[in-house]
Amino acid sequence: MIISGLFSDKGSPRLILDVLCLGLPFIRGVTGRYNLIEIERNLKRKMPETIPVYERYLPLMDLEVVQIPSWEDIERFRGYISHKDVPVLVSAINSQSEFLVTGDKRHFSGLRECETLDLKVINPSECMAVFAGLFKERA
Repeated sequence: MIISGLFSDKGSPRLILDVLCLGLPFIRGVTGRYNLIEIERNLKRKMPETIPVYERYLPLMDLEVVQIPSWEDIERFRGYISHKDVPVLVSAINSQSEFLVTGDKRHFSGLRECETLDLKVINPSECMAVFAGLFKERA
């Protein structure tokens, strides 16, 4: 979601990143160190010219960064989703986040109805609806 938000000036992913840049005290943005490594690897491989944009925008979001999950934590959740995405899931769980926001329908859609997780998997449009509710509460 971070990559799509950085390189499109339209849509929910970009709006989410813009809201995170506002530094609102009632919204906490979190990502995992694993996620950042994957983002940087993909940018270097597929879009190296975009690295400066990423490097300028990332600090503005003031994301809390969760360390790479332990092997034991990863093993506990293996089988829920594609093995390469387990560290993303475990990072979200370890951060005690309420939501995991992802546009990855293929790998994360099976978790949307999972009742054993302490977080809810939502897409970027659903996240914007959550933000709208938060803004309405404070109006």
